[in-house]
Amino acid sequence: MHPPDGIQADPPGRAGGCDGSAGGGGRIWLVAGTGEGPALARRLLARGWHLRVSLVSRAAALAYGAHPRLELAVGAIGGGEGPEAGVAAELADAGRRDAPYTWVIDATHPFATRISAALARGCSARSQPLLRLLRPDLGAGGAQPLEDLAGLGRLCRPGERLLLAIGARRLAEAVAASPGVLHHARLLPQGEALATALAAGLPPQRLAPLRPGGDGRIERALCRHWRIDTVLCRRSGGANEARWHRICAGLGLRLLLLERPGEPARVEALPLEALLARLGDSGQDG
Repeated sequence: MHPPDGIQADPPGRAGGCDGSAGGGGRIWLVAGTGEGPALARRLLARGWHLRVSLVSRAAALAYGAHPRLELAVGAIGGGEGPEAGVAAELADAGRRDAPYTWVIDATHPFATRISAALARGCSARSQPLLRLLRPDLGAGGAQPLEDLAGLGRLCRPGERLLLAIGARRLAEAVAASPGVLHHARLLPQGEALATALAAGLPPQRLAPLRPGGDGRIERALCRHWRIDTVLCRRSGGANEARWHRICAGLGLRLLLLERPGEPARVEALPLEALLARLGDSGQDG
């Protein structure tokens, strides 16, 4: 995994400008995104930890900035070999460099089940301490829970204008489960996401490639422009879910919440403050 253009990362064998060993402080491998990841990284760096942060995209890396004890690795863990092989290789490489990780932290999206499972299995196999960042439960509010996409059709009526805000990977499943519905989708501005949406049968005029974040004004305008009746989003516990709660409440739209999958078995999952307390300080001044 290599840093994108304009993003500084240290060469293999080095951690944030150090000699590759933990030195006076411990090392953490943080697997994250743009949700809680940047804020968590800042707090860990302030506590003296050396961080290697694995991120999927160049855009995500831009949210982390630069720090002498921060190393960014951009790209899918394991690449074509898959996350299981990637996790094993990362942990083995850290051991060979005499720079093992004190902790691995899984701060990935609650629906990123494949990488979470790979981290759980890989860390267990090497007796590597692993913690999972547990996102908060925002509560249903006035939203209607949806246990599984297979039940989507039972909650929708023919001709209903439905906005799918669930990412590209499961669009085809959602479309197939709700025939007769006028599907619209909010996507990341990536070629792969657009291709997936088109392959699922969504026409281009019902697709909106948008970057996450912001105050929701663009999403609010889209809902008005498309005359949306219902929004389906994931119960992720993050800023995106909170934004859809506000938008739907403000516009009087129905909100469906796709329930999050269970946390990996035998992995200690903690909310942010409890996780930081569990980690403590690294033993080196920040």
